[in-house]
Amino acid sequence: MSKLELLRSLNTNLSIFHIDDEEFLPFGRIVEEYDFTSYLNYMNEKDIPKEGNVYMASIPEMEKQAPSESIKENFYGGMDIQVGYCNGVNSTLNGLEYHKSSEINVACTDMVLLLGQVQDIVDNSFKSVNVTGFFVPKGKAVELYATTLHFAPCKVQDEGFKTVVILPKGTNEPLPEGLGKKTKEDQLLFMKNKWLLAHPDREVLMEKGAHPGITGENIELFYKM
Repeated sequence: MSKLELLRSLNTNLSIFHIDDEEFLPFGRIVEEYDFTSYLNYMNEKDIPKEGNVYMASIPEMEKQAPSESIKENFYGGMDIQVGYCNGVNSTLNGLEYHKSSEINVACTDMVLLLGQVQDIVDNSFKSVNVTGFFVPKGKAVELYATTLHFAPCKVQDEGFKTVVILPKGTNEPLPEGLGKKTKEDQLLFMKNKWLLAHPDREVLMEKGAHPGITGENIELFYKM
């Protein structure tokens, strides 16, 4: 039984596909035009925390590596970028975010992304039944479109997951003090270029003032018998 088949058998409440499947097309695409070897080598030296996740938005050493300049000039059309990583032991949905830009994830371990679509947000609310899981094998890179809801990956092995995260520079930095909330969507604006819907069960996000916009089950991904 393949890892994907096992995941499907253990999570019958969730549709799980491979990023090679056509079901991924509305959410993103596989990125193959850049050589991510230097990122993968760098990430080999980075640990996975024993609890929770660690997100480093911008690592200058990674931003100086070979693919970064090409991604800045070609993928993002000359926009400044930040290259960082997210490592952790997460297994639950917890929240969904989107940016007004694409994001690149480079899987440094096998992992599953739980994804949704901005088009399914109604009155700042999103039903978790509309989430779809996608298996991303180690070494593969994906572009997540601006309309794709996403959050931290889910692990599919005991040690956890590692992924490189590439975004326009400044994304996920604190918002300016005193920023006025003028529209309904502004209720979701959580950090720079980051609109977030949290599951109310995720207390750490509630304590930080995230909008409790996810209804239904806080999906948990099971990966072993």
